[in-house]
Amino acid sequence: MSRIGKMPVSIPQGVKVVMNGGVVSVEGPKGKLSQTIHPDVEIKIENNTGIVTRKNDQKKTRAMHGLYRKLLDNMVTGVTKGYQKALIINGVGYRAEMKGKALELTLGFSTHVEYPVPEGIKIECETPAKIVVSGINKEKVGQVAAEIRSIRPPEPYKGKGIKYETETVRRKVGKTGVK
Repeated sequence: MSRIGKMPVSIPQGVKVVMNGGVVSVEGPKGKLSQTIHPDVEIKIENNTGIVTRKNDQKKTRAMHGLYRKLLDNMVTGVTKGYQKALIINGVGYRAEMKGKALELTLGFSTHVEYPVPEGIKIECETPAKIVVSGINKEKVGQVAAEIRSIRPPEPYKGKGIKYETETVRRKVGKTGVK
């Protein structure tokens, strides 16, 4: 049995989980999320806990058991607490600011880069060098943060670029010159 899949998902007060056919919907104080469920996996809601079970013991079904348990857990956490990722901009003259519904980045290119903010995601610029991406969908928050980082990833010689707050950039030594 899957170690992750067999663990129950605790559903806090104020969160409503509804199974409707092959779709599970989670509604809480921050919003509403829904996810389609594979027919070989079942979710049962009992006594403020969600239990994920599988119908057979095939390899593909065993793989999906833990996946859908974690997806349900992420949805419950998202509608109660939400998710956020912080990005740090490092470099002389590199900065970010919000311009209406778009994030404008100055990253050493000949023009400014504008990143349109997707629906359901909130982007804040705490300082010109720090961007905070937040939302209720963990997958969307991670994808948006990865797309912003990919505009100018950190380079290993001077460390210039956009990196995650918790990321460490391995620095390389440059050329030593003629001896």
